Order: sequence, then C-alpha cells, then structure tokens
Amino acid sequence: MGDVNLPPSSKTVLTVLDAKGAMTHKELVEKTRLAPRTVRYALKRLKEHHLIIEKFNFRDARQIIYQHRPVAIVSA
Repeated sequence: MGDVNLPPSSKTVLTVLDAKGAMTHKELVEKTRLAPRTVRYALKRLKEHHLIIEKFNFRDARQIIYQHRPVAIVSA
C-alpha cells in the first residue's frame, strides 16, 4: 500500500483479501461488515490503484472474484 492514499474502507477490504484470500463481493460484505455500496466503492478505488485482480467465477458467472494483487519485491 505504501504511498497510496486510500480511504479506510479500501484499506479494510485489502487487509481482508490479503488475510483470507480471494473473495466475491458478497463474501467481502460479510467479512468486513461494511455496507455493499461501501465495499463497491472500496473495490473501485483498489482497482484504480491496481492493487487487486478481478477473476471470472466459474461456479457462478454472475459474480466476480477479487484477489489482492501480488507485489513484486525488487532487491537493490
């Protein structure tokens, strides 16, 4: 997350994705206890900063799976 200025809701969603792994919007609402609209906004901000990946859900094509984007570590 470093120098990216994110709202608290986005930080919460990113923390949950990092700890629990990939989830749908509905699962994120349940785990974070945030309102669905707040989670949508948080996901939008995370996508803008390229911090998450959207995946196709093969079990239910109506839902998208969100995953924390792996961070490449650069050694000096």
